[in-house]
Amino acid sequence: MSAGPPDVGDPTPVWTPFSFLGLDGEAAALDGARVVVLPVPYDSTTSFRAGARHGPRAIIEASYHLEDYDPELDADVSAVGIHTAPFLEPHMDGPRPMLDRVRGAATQFLDMGKLVGLVGGEHSLTLGHVEALARRYPDPYSDQGLTVLYLDAHADLRDEYMGTRWGHASVARRIADLCPVVQVGVRSLSQPEMSFSKEGGVATTYWPPQGMWSSGGSGPDIVSGIVDRLPGDVYITVDLDVFDPAVVPAVGTPEPGGMDWGQVTALLQAVGQARRIVGFDVTELSPELGPPASAYVAAKLVYKLIAYATLCYNINRRPGAPGV
Repeated sequence: MSAGPPDVGDPTPVWTPFSFLGLDGEAAALDGARVVVLPVPYDSTTSFRAGARHGPRAIIEASYHLEDYDPELDADVSAVGIHTAPFLEPHMDGPRPMLDRVRGAATQFLDMGKLVGLVGGEHSLTLGHVEALARRYPDPYSDQGLTVLYLDAHADLRDEYMGTRWGHASVARRIADLCPVVQVGVRSLSQPEMSFSKEGGVATTYWPPQGMWSSGGSGPDIVSGIVDRLPGDVYITVDLDVFDPAVVPAVGTPEPGGMDWGQVTALLQAVGQARRIVGFDVTELSPELGPPASAYVAAKLVYKLIAYATLCYNINRRPGAPGV
């Protein structure tokens, strides 16, 4: 008579929570978290290659494999507390109702004093998050106001595209109606968008600008020049196509000649050291359009933004800011 299988190891089940970094318990509890990761699986206005709706899940799954410890900052960034919200359900009545839904979700967490990091999804979602923050700044064009740092290969300054003013190609234009916009990494735009930028609608750093980073260089003058354009508090939005396709190929609209990892993170760290980051997003990962490494880069960028927003800022802080 068989004695059955041998009793080997501990049979107690161990579950991996579906959360950023796989955090659970107090590290992921909403009450104690400084940061909320808000996943939004939506890409209804995509005009080239769809798939960004799958980006949030891929980023969260890739984040399981990140190290909690960041040697650059000599810190376990997860100790700030990172809560992962449930997926925000898409609104299928059009992009404007979806932006209203994003604004409502962001507002809910901002009212709790949380720093919100939206994980998209397409880039149009940024506007809903910025709208939620902009309501907290009665004079956005002052030194006490809000500025959006907009990293993207495309200008997104069309007043309307494919019948809507609320799609991915008009995000920066709509944000410019609310607060100053500083763009970095742009290398594809239409002639009307160029005219709007030249007329002072936004401050745009085209890519690569004259005197930008050379091979092996860090470009400190360019970085400081961009930071100087950011008065007040800063919201950071990153469309992953700002990276060169050799770094992140899994995007809907790749553009050659983009930024590399060191250039992007050097800029974001400098912003985190000099300004208060009050919100951010990472958008436009289409995981099925490239290798798994793209999702890993996106997840690490989210973690870097959490780090720069919560651990870098060393200027006297004004009370009442998200995440403070």
